[in-house]
Formats: sequence, C-alpha cells, structure tokens
Amino acid sequence: MSNEPICKKSKTIGIIGLGDMGFLYARRFSQAGWKVIGCDREDRYEETKAKYKDYEFEVLPNGHYVSRLADYIIYSVEAENIESIVAKYGPSTKYGAAVGGQTSCKEVEIQAFEKHLPKDIDIISVHSLHGPKVNTTGQPLVIIEHRVSNNDNISFVDSLMSCLDSKMVYLSAKEHDKITADTQAVTHAAFLSMGSAWKEIDQYPWETPRWTGGLENAKINISLRIYSNKWHVYAGLAITNPSAHGQVLQYAQSTTELFTLMISGKKAELSARLHAAKDYVFKHIIDHELLLSDDLLQKFSLSKVPPGGRQPNSHLSLLAMVDSWFKLGIVPYDHIICSTPLFRIFLGVTEYLFCTPGLLDECIDVAVKDSIFRHDDLEFTVAARKWSSIISFGNFDLYRRQFEETQKFFQPMFSEANTIGNEMIKTILQRVQEHEVK
Repeated sequence: MSNEPICKKSKTIGIIGLGDMGFLYARRFSQAGWKVIGCDREDRYEETKAKYKDYEFEVLPNGHYVSRLADYIIYSVEAENIESIVAKYGPSTKYGAAVGGQTSCKEVEIQAFEKHLPKDIDIISVHSLHGPKVNTTGQPLVIIEHRVSNNDNISFVDSLMSCLDSKMVYLSAKEHDKITADTQAVTHAAFLSMGSAWKEIDQYPWETPRWTGGLENAKINISLRIYSNKWHVYAGLAITNPSAHGQVLQYAQSTTELFTLMISGKKAELSARLHAAKDYVFKHIIDHELLLSDDLLQKFSLSKVPPGGRQPNSHLSLLAMVDSWFKLGIVPYDHIICSTPLFRIFLGVTEYLFCTPGLLDECIDVAVKDSIFRHDDLEFTVAARKWSSIISFGNFDLYRRQFEETQKFFQPMFSEANTIGNEMIKTILQRVQEHEVK
C-alpha cells in the first residue's frame, strides 16, 4: 500500500502477553519497521525486560501502559484468561484504537471484548494457524472484522499483517470456531490419547520392534511434537470452543465402538463401517494423488535400530479419526485453506492409510485376528475416553495435570524428536505445496 511507510511511522502496535506467539508477533512487526510495545505479567516485568533487551520492541510494566499508547492492541493470552485480562486492561484502550486477540476460540474472546472494551473501540481479531516455531510464510492467517466504525483500521491491520507473508483469510468468529474445531479437535484428541496410552504402558514406542514403519514414525513424531508444546495451546481450543466438545466425544465413541468390533471378531461389520467412512471422507482421491508414502515416512525414525520393514498394525487411532469425521459429517478437505501444518500432516497420514490399495483391509484383518496390539488399543481407548471426560467437564486443571504427566514421561526425547519431527514436517509440507500447485 502506498501509505504503508507513513502508517509505520505514525502507528504503534501493542502486544499484551509476550509468550511464544506474542513474542513472534512483536519480533516480526518490529523487524518490519513498526513501533512495537508489549508487556507480560506485571510481577515479571524486570525479568521480561531483561529477556527481550536485545530486540527492537519495548517492554512496558503492564497492559494499562500498552493500551493507552497503542493504535492496535493484540491480546496474546490463554483462552481461559482472556476475559479477566481484557476486563483489567480493556478500559484503558486508547480512543480510536482497534483491538484483537490471538486465542484459538474467538467466541469467548469476542464476548470479552464486547463486554469490557469501550463501545467506540474497533474489534479486528486475528489468528495465525500455526505454532510459534513455524515459518509464517504461506501459512493461513484468519482476520475477523467483528466491529468496525473506522475503515482506516481495516487497511491498517491488513498492512501490519502483510509483513508475515501469510495467506490472509477473512471469516466471522462463528465460522472461525467451527472450522478450527473441524480441523483440530479430533486430531488433537487422537495424538493426545496416543501419548497417554504409551505412558500408561510405560513404553517408548521407538524402542520396540512392534512400532516400525513410516506410519508409526509419523504418529510418534506428531504426538511428541504436541507434548513438547505448552498445555494451554490445546486446552483453549478443546475446552472453550463449544464445537469441539461434541467432536472429542465422538472421537471417544468411535474409538470405543471400533475397538468393541475388533475384540468381538465382527470383521464384516467393522469393514463395512470403515469402508463407508473411506468413501465419504476420501471420495475424491485416486491412487496417484496420495501425498505420502511409507518410503518417505521411513526416513524420520527415532529408533536406533536400522529399519526392518513395516509391522502391520490395527492403527485404531487413525481409523477412529476418519470414522469420527464420517459420523460428524466433516469432509476435512473443505477446510484446507484454514488448516494448520500439523493438520495437513494428519490428513496426509490418514489418507495414506485409507487409500493405499490393500492397506485398510490389512489393518482390519490385523485388528480382528492378531492380538499383538490389543493391549495398546485397550489403553488407547481408555485414554481417549479420559480426555473426552476432562474436556466435557471443562476442567483446565485436570487437563493440565493429564497433559503435563505425559509430557514429563516423554521429556528426555523432545530435543531429538523435535529435530527429526521438524525435518519430517518440512518435507511433508513441501509435498503438500507441490500437490496444491498440480
């Protein structure tokens, strides 16, 4: 835009909450030439100021200072805390400013803004659909123009966000919450449950020959990546987003029902159900369009043992994911424009399992006839039901405890797992981009 340099000189950007994503925004905006001020918890002011002393943005004591000076304020705080923090600092918002947030559930966020901000303040919220360690270039960035009285604020926020080089998608708060639930609730539940099940079995899956093959590598790497993050990143979406509750409940129900069919030996019923799910979710897929292959995923193993081929597995966690989408009437490809990097990988992994000729039938056969993974599947079913209960109760403390207990179990492997996982994600996303171009 022609007036962008003037905007940068005359406008101040405020970040309330300098955690990982708040810091990402503060760093990128200041590097692009914007004047940026920010704050974190008031009792950590000196600590936060020292932590970021080498960066170009200014750390202030609290949100009152930020709100009084900034022309656009972004609340980058946990969803469970958004209302109390907006209630505290919102009344200090500068006249004529715009305010937004970075939470994963916009309904709660927007309600807090409407309740506690002055009525003359514009509400233009944002959500970068990726983690703080992901390159922002080409990633989805949702912009929600909820309440706007000054159209200049729209062009101002667009100009600011353009420095991230993301794909800007314009949605309402309701549309955002439905799409994020559709693309993240079930997949997060699956990989949280995997980690919990491995912990209960007291087993690192990469240390046993039963967990070998490309699909196993992807499941292990993604689960460890989730548990290497902070618990509130996932709790906010799961607990505060009403659309997510029913989906997590369905995932636990699908897991339980599929496991029951497996141990009951009802192969024909299990096969009919899963093939119906395949036809619904992957109806547009033909063999040569698959994003992933076992050969590609074989390269990203945590195991020190040389690859020795693929161990057939029931893959209950992935079967239940697709069954849930089917039962919920979700076609995940419909939301690909608003998908996170991890979701694109989830989708690629399930696509490979269901659409590689013969592989789905092999899983069904193993699930019914072979007991080698029966203990794992039992623990996984229990874990999925436990996560569903925690989320349905809306209990952040229980969520945190369950998450951090599992996190502690896997802690020794995070450094190596993130290195391998980052390379896997980079490779897969390159494949996705190539596929989209075609």
